[in-house]
Amino acid sequence: MIRLGPILASQPLWLKALSIIVGTFILEDVATVLSAIATQAHQINLFAALCALYVGVVLGDLGLYLLGLGGAHWPFLKRFLTLPSEKQAQRWFSRNIIKVVAISRFVPGARLPLYTACGFFKAPFLSFALTAIVATLVWTSLLFALSLRIGGWLLAHQGGWRWAGIIGFVLCIVLMGRFIAHIQRVSSVDS
Repeated sequence: MIRLGPILASQPLWLKALSIIVGTFILEDVATVLSAIATQAHQINLFAALCALYVGVVLGDLGLYLLGLGGAHWPFLKRFLTLPSEKQAQRWFSRNIIKVVAISRFVPGARLPLYTACGFFKAPFLSFALTAIVATLVWTSLLFALSLRIGGWLLAHQGGWRWAGIIGFVLCIVLMGRFIAHIQRVSSVDS
């Protein structure tokens, strides 16, 4: 069994799960990759890692919605925003909530503005929450499975270089997301 370190191995399961949940608030893709690698290294069991990931990601998504909802009620913030008519935007978000949430989960950089806009324009919370949960289950499970496979290979076959490979894999995931978000911004400016 390969150890990630004596500190992680000696921690109670609830603290490991809490670390994963907090990690999703910082960088959820990195938290997903590192959780999969910790699972592969037998530092946390699969069920606990996935449950902690799902809880953290969904809480973050719901938090973005609530942040937008709070902004709708804070007059100081509202005067700095250029917005379409509130009724027009509410109707649009209400009609398209499932598409907006599902697509946002898979497009880097889209969740913050779109999820907070859903809250700001009071899109139906139940539809938002259920779609966020399903999209999280799909996306997080896929990234976790990929990370589990690659992380397992790195841990098993790279000896002393495994940590460089793990760091490279994590950086690759982060930089790919940033690159895709940059391309989207550039193409939207050109349009």
